[in-house]
Amino acid sequence: MDDNVPNSDYRFETEKKMQKYSGLGNVIYKKNNTNFGGALARNEGIKCATGDYVTFLDDDDIYLPDKILAQLEYMVENDLDLSFTDVRIHDMTNRLVDYREHSYIKSFANQELLKYHLMHHLTPTATYMFRKSSLEAIGGFDDIEVGQEFMLMLKAIEGGLKIGYLPVAHVIQYLHDGERISIGKKKLEKEIELYHFKKQYFSRLTVRERQYVRFRHHAVMAIVGKRSGFQTVFAKHALFAIAISPGSSP
Repeated sequence: MDDNVPNSDYRFETEKKMQKYSGLGNVIYKKNNTNFGGALARNEGIKCATGDYVTFLDDDDIYLPDKILAQLEYMVENDLDLSFTDVRIHDMTNRLVDYREHSYIKSFANQELLKYHLMHHLTPTATYMFRKSSLEAIGGFDDIEVGQEFMLMLKAIEGGLKIGYLPVAHVIQYLHDGERISIGKKKLEKEIELYHFKKQYFSRLTVRERQYVRFRHHAVMAIVGKRSGFQTVFAKHALFAIAISPGSSP
């Protein structure tokens, strides 16, 4: 799915790179007539997909060779609607800077997955594989600026999909040196919105679990503040995070 602006250098460069796939019947190259944005572009890609399963890869991330086969076998063997995996986070020198795993998961009942997701975020998108019919049943991605992957997983959990976790990392996600959606004033505003959204679920969480959600919110705000150069924001939320730190993850 090519969501570049028509007649832009990015569109011309993508068209050039896609020429080598033009004779392959199993590759569909669709160009949007206008820039849809991440959520709607992915939904267009879902519509175009002809297989029974769907997985997502942005142009700046990488699938390792065994990713699709390993996850597909896991999906089929366990009759799942959705699965997710670990992810490797690399910087632009290809150095591993973080390995995100979900070893805290003890139960795959949807009510428990909801708690894990509110506290830890069962993301990112590139680790997901959906049964296409199940993905369509929950309506695909919501057209929102930030938190698209969070909301998609939330819809899957609340929609009663059968979800599993494969504890391997066949995905590399890159942290870019330049401007990113994960920094800046807009990111801070959206993090506050997300936190207030989560508060509507607090009645389903224990006191300690609610404390962890608050702690995570302040920790993320502090990190974004520091990366964005907002020292007052960093200091304020770092102090809050330290004050309410639960000590260990629930």
